[in-house]
Amino acid sequence: MSRKADCYDNAPMESFFHTLKTELVHHQHYATRDDARRDIFAYIEGFTIERAAIPPSVTSARSRWS
Repeated sequence: MSRKADCYDNAPMESFFHTLKTELVHHQHYATRDDARRDIFAYIEGFTIERAAIPPSVTSARSRWS
């Protein structure tokens, strides 16, 4: 854990939530809470899969050295 008042303590999560709000939430008006949950879950799932994907150049380099 970092010390109190460390400005970089929660930077990755703050960046993610900023992206979530600007790309999705601020442009939508949800009729129900379940609609919002479903949409936000789909966004987070897509965000995670997109960030976890390995670029093709990395996989081809791995196969050359294996």
